[in-house]
Amino acid sequence: MRVSGHFGEWLQGRLGAGGPVALVTVACPALAVRATRLGGGPLSLLQGRCVLDPDLARALLDRLGLAHGWFRIESEMPPGGGAGASTAALIALARAAGFEGSGLIEACLAVEGASDPLTFPQPDAVLWAPRLGRVIDDLATLPPAVIVGGFWGNGQRTDPADEEFPDVADLVDAWRGAETLAQHAAIAAESARRCTLLRGPGADPIEALAGTWGALGHLRAHTGSARGLIFAPGTAPAGVEDALRAAGLAQVLRFATGAAR
Repeated sequence: MRVSGHFGEWLQGRLGAGGPVALVTVACPALAVRATRLGGGPLSLLQGRCVLDPDLARALLDRLGLAHGWFRIESEMPPGGGAGASTAALIALARAAGFEGSGLIEACLAVEGASDPLTFPQPDAVLWAPRLGRVIDDLATLPPAVIVGGFWGNGQRTDPADEEFPDVADLVDAWRGAETLAQHAAIAAESARRCTLLRGPGADPIEALAGTWGALGHLRAHTGSARGLIFAPGTAPAGVEDALRAAGLAQVLRFATGAAR
């Protein structure tokens, strides 16, 4: 079972000072988690990158009434990268164990405390409340875009109790009215700036790289190490991946998103 992850967020923060944490995810079909059932018996997870805690896996299977067994979990994204590895692994595990019903995101939320909208066919077309596991609003499909990015610095796993995010209610309003990729990219860049100002880390090179390489904007995982430059399709210059590697980004990739994926 293959489940695509995401790559940080176009925007994330509080909807007003006391409002819930909300986000618009960056759909990323290029990164995924695969789960394969290898046999029965007690729960055993064979993992290269350890992206799924066995206790969470056990809790999910028990909640969904699924048999334990021996599973291989293969992740193309690092733990704590802000690319949805944990949620994708839980979903892939449940499906590999034979789950076909509804309520999977609710089960993931119950065992982990937060979730990404990875079961939706267009996960970037909803305003999502990750701590509540629900859609706040439906959004228009994003214009075609290409992201060139990678993972910078240390990973940071999501803490469900962490609500220390900037207020982005104004950015959400702007997002609803945005029509062009340039407008969406400007909003993403502002959300990334606010997050970095409040949460760090310092010396993040991604905004400077966006200016140097003529990107429409930049984005980041608001918790995690994913960083990306936003380009219109066909405009990302040759050499930009090498520049990201030179700036310290790992696992550099280029992928289409929005209406282009």
